[in-house]
Amino acid sequence: MTDTPRVEDRNAQFTAQRREQLRSAADRRADIQARIDAGRLVPIGGGRYRVDDPGNWDNGEVWVLTEGEVLPQHGLDTSTGRAALYTRVPAWHELGTVVPEGESDIDRVLQLGGIDFEVARRPVLYQNTLAGATNVLADQFVTVRQDTGAGLGVVGARYEVFQNRDIFEFLQDLVANHDVVWESAGALREGRRVFVCLRLPQTVVIDAAGINDQIVPYVAAVNSHDGSSQAQVVLTPWRIECGNTERFALRDAAARWGVRHTRNALDRIAEARRTLGLSVRYFQTFAAEQELLARTEVSIAAFHQLVEQLWPAPQPGASERTRINHRTRLETLDRLYASNTVRLGRSAYAAERAITEYADWKSPIRPTGSLRGRNLAARATAVMEGSNDEVKSRAHRQLLSLTRR
Repeated sequence: MTDTPRVEDRNAQFTAQRREQLRSAADRRADIQARIDAGRLVPIGGGRYRVDDPGNWDNGEVWVLTEGEVLPQHGLDTSTGRAALYTRVPAWHELGTVVPEGESDIDRVLQLGGIDFEVARRPVLYQNTLAGATNVLADQFVTVRQDTGAGLGVVGARYEVFQNRDIFEFLQDLVANHDVVWESAGALREGRRVFVCLRLPQTVVIDAAGINDQIVPYVAAVNSHDGSSQAQVVLTPWRIECGNTERFALRDAAARWGVRHTRNALDRIAEARRTLGLSVRYFQTFAAEQELLARTEVSIAAFHQLVEQLWPAPQPGASERTRINHRTRLETLDRLYASNTVRLGRSAYAAERAITEYADWKSPIRPTGSLRGRNLAARATAVMEGSNDEVKSRAHRQLLSLTRR
């Protein structure tokens, strides 16, 4: 008899933990002071707390004290009086419009997701003095949300607005299916960022060494209206339904395609298809590689050897701080590897997961410039920009080489 594949639905894990947190109000109120005393909730002023709890979904997030309860910030746009979210599955924050059977009509999803607004470019006006004449700043424009009149950002003359409906149609054309059921859609930060997400029919089954995982792939499009980032399309195991899951989706993307806001950029469907590899063969290749890793045993000594290749030991004469940092890294990676081996065994699959988790969320980071003091934002930016992609790619290549021995 064949066992039923274990579905690795990170969305379900995340939602279950969130709901448990939100529904344990009395216990949480009693626990707040203990968490503060233990340093797991760090007051940062204005009734806000930063979570300092490694291993928790919320580590680094900002929570807000509301009516005696500390609640996580979902980041959804609420500028129209309701949370801008449509989803097929109830979200952890229990906001938005839930349609279990899903919607396939773009206009309906735009309305339910609170993103049925358009964005226009308007000239930037300024006054040299408070009483002076109004002047126009050359080649600079404000992006303005038409339904609320909110200014979203300042952009250059070449910036092309991608309307929310354009993103839906682009994703629809990308998967070559005009009758798709949309998983989620919504807006963050007063509409500065919008997202659209759909589930692909293909799934990745890693059926090796008793793991029998089924990874559910989603394709998501994330677009900004404030000039802060490219429009991106990613393959990811995350269904986006808030600011957290948007970050996770970008962090854990198996493939991504991005394009600047310029004229005719969204016409490049063929290029996006090639880059993302939206085909059964792509998923089959991915599953085959992961199965090889899952079937390959990796001793703790071999894991340490790989770690030393990725992060070489300090040279003789190195400072005490450097030696301490190296030792701390090894201890952290050992813990991550041990936690992954509980279910995955001492395998290359577990080793890759440990290294990826460390590279994205445990490695030291020193925010500079506008991100100074904003560790989580800096880390999310680094993940989006692929700052650690080379380390993860090297680890993957090295681990695959072990499967051929």
